[in-house]
Amino acid sequence: MSPQLPNVAEELLKTPLTVQQRLELIGELWDGIPDSIDALPVPEWHREELGRRLAAADADPDAAIPWEDIRRNLRDKS
Repeated sequence: MSPQLPNVAEELLKTPLTVQQRLELIGELWDGIPDSIDALPVPEWHREELGRRLAAADADPDAAIPWEDIRRNLRDKS
């Protein structure tokens, strides 16, 4: 168990819940995350990676695959 979790969270994780209850709990937890990106810390390496990927995309825009093609390929595989 993560040492960062409060005791109440550890106890909750030990509680037997149905799949539906777990999904509801996930939804409640997700809704509790702040909407403002400023409230969430972004590690510097994330910013660096984003910059690297944006530069790569700008350097070779023809390498991009349109979302419609990706979606069609995924549907064809299922």
